[in-house]
Amino acid sequence: CVQKNAVLGTDKIIVAIKRFKTEILDVFNVCFSFFQHLQDAQPWMDKLEQTCNQVDFIERHMKYLRCLQHIEELSATVQQCLMTSSAWEAIRAVDSMAALDYGLNQSRCSHLQNFLQETLSFWHKIMKDRLTSDFEKLLTQLHWPIISPPTQSLTPTPGCQEMEGQLELLVGQLLALQTSEALSPPQLSKPAPLCLPIQIMLLPLNKRFKYHFYGNRQTNSLSKPEWYLTQVLMWMGNNSTFMEETIQPILDRGGVTLSAKVELCRGLLSLVQEKVASDASKLLYDDVLFCHLVEEVLQFEKELRSNHSYPAELPGVLHLLLEDAVLQKWLTMEKKMAVEKMDAMLSAERAWSSQYKDISDMDDLKAPDCAETFMTLLQVITERYRTLPCPSAQLKFLELQKELVDDFRIRLTQVMKEESRCPLGVRYCAILNAVNYISTILGDWGDDVFFLQLQQTAVSLGEEAIPGGLGIMEMGRLASLEGSLFDGLLALLDRLKGDMLGRLLDFLMREIKEKAKPYCQERWLSLPSQQDQSTMSLSSTACPMMLCVRDRLLNLHQVLGFSLFHLAWQGLAERLDNFLYQDVILCNNFSDGGAAQLQFDMTRNLFPLFGHYCKKPENFFKHVKEACIILCLNVGSAILLRSLIKESDMTRDCAGTGDPPPESALNELGVYCLAPCDVLILLSLRTSCPGQWYPS
Repeated sequence: CVQKNAVLGTDKIIVAIKRFKTEILDVFNVCFSFFQHLQDAQPWMDKLEQTCNQVDFIERHMKYLRCLQHIEELSATVQQCLMTSSAWEAIRAVDSMAALDYGLNQSRCSHLQNFLQETLSFWHKIMKDRLTSDFEKLLTQLHWPIISPPTQSLTPTPGCQEMEGQLELLVGQLLALQTSEALSPPQLSKPAPLCLPIQIMLLPLNKRFKYHFYGNRQTNSLSKPEWYLTQVLMWMGNNSTFMEETIQPILDRGGVTLSAKVELCRGLLSLVQEKVASDASKLLYDDVLFCHLVEEVLQFEKELRSNHSYPAELPGVLHLLLEDAVLQKWLTMEKKMAVEKMDAMLSAERAWSSQYKDISDMDDLKAPDCAETFMTLLQVITERYRTLPCPSAQLKFLELQKELVDDFRIRLTQVMKEESRCPLGVRYCAILNAVNYISTILGDWGDDVFFLQLQQTAVSLGEEAIPGGLGIMEMGRLASLEGSLFDGLLALLDRLKGDMLGRLLDFLMREIKEKAKPYCQERWLSLPSQQDQSTMSLSSTACPMMLCVRDRLLNLHQVLGFSLFHLAWQGLAERLDNFLYQDVILCNNFSDGGAAQLQFDMTRNLFPLFGHYCKKPENFFKHVKEACIILCLNVGSAILLRSLIKESDMTRDCAGTGDPPPESALNELGVYCLAPCDVLILLSLRTSCPGQWYPS
């Protein structure tokens, strides 16, 4: 059975293989027939492709010929219209040519494109010449251009309807003819060409400008740039009324969004730009004439923007001064002239006197003439570069200003060292006022919108904007507006101011200490008590010191600016407080009469000297005031206070004590500055009840 089943399985496999082989042969036969059919059909396919290519070739030639015929028809139309004086139809035909030229922009038919462009240019020139001729004749009848200031409006009167209509017709036709550029508002990056009517109107003015300011004419002088700059401004002013009253309404009715006055200014400005660029390159090695050119260009730009309302988004002439060679020359000349002026202002006879010294309301800072002149110089430089269209160039001028301020600071320091032997002298105080004045002005500049904008520009430009670069911390402070571009200079100026003020106060204290020697040696133990005197009076030994303090305060008030004097008298009060506490109070013992006399000298004589400058001068003599309180306590209160402090010292480390701290008792007496240990020392200086102070 097993053998029989095996034989049957083998037969089935053989049958299946034979069937598969038959199917493979059938598929092969079909494929062979298909490929044979394709091979037989290939000649027909090649012939069909050749026929299609011929059809495409003929079709392209037909389109080429139709396009060429269309060009010829348009050209014939233009010619026919010109012969019949049908200007509008001719313009429409030229516009059709321009549209066709635009449509062929991507075509590879270069010869056809060239032919069309040449034809378009040919008819465009003929149309332009004919319309220009008619337009110029009409402008002549309207007395254009207006060279001198008009005595009356040149707008056509109602009786001149024909002239008015002809003007509008010609302007409209010229605008329609202008197909090379779209009539859109000009952009700063790529200004659009002037509209065609304005170009024609500018021709006589261009001719006059070239005649007078080029060649060998006397009016073409490198030393007199104001001649052509003023002339152009006059032309703008003289013709602005005509442009606004006559040409502008025509543009508005034609749907042209342009300002006739601005277009006229743009056209005239192109003459100035070309002339300034040419002159500037010739004057790079003539310092005087170069500076004069820069001044005149800046003044021209100012009048152009203000008097003639020239849009800020359109370029003027300042960008011509930003060429690398011109800008570097400008910066060099600014520095050279500023240094020369600094030398002159510091050596002037009235360099260290204030021009407002006799006008108290205007002299809070008491700035000397040299400082005011210097800051005026910096302000003038700022005004010159404020309107530059390039922030990076403005930052270069700002760095120049900072360099000049540092140079001036160094000069002031040198003069100060020469005058430091007499800090109360007029010149020393004037230098201190100058430093304070410059620091105040720079602080105000740091909050000015213009310099804040420059600050943000410097942050965005990074190390490129600031020579030497800034650290991450400094850059972060500038970005968050916590600091300013002048912080480095302000720190140097404040350091100089602090050093000078310290020298001044040290000198005053040496003088006051010399006057106070008798007062320090006063016999405070033997002075009678207050009850034994009919009236209290200032100690005779204190008079020289008090007079010295009074006179010096008056002197400082007269020679120092308000803010400086405020710092000076407060610094003097602080030093005087320490001196009296250390050298008078702690170095002596006091009877009740001596303590009362000390308190009278301080509260009724010294403190009022400073009372002219503040409401509570005693707050600036805390050590002396509180020491007088302790020394003048009655005996019982003094004993209790001493006991309280002693007990507090012994029990301060013990837990659970409920006694109030000694500071509370001192505060009740008005003592806030002195520590309990200082109070014990003061109590030990009292001679009343001496046995109480040293118990066993």
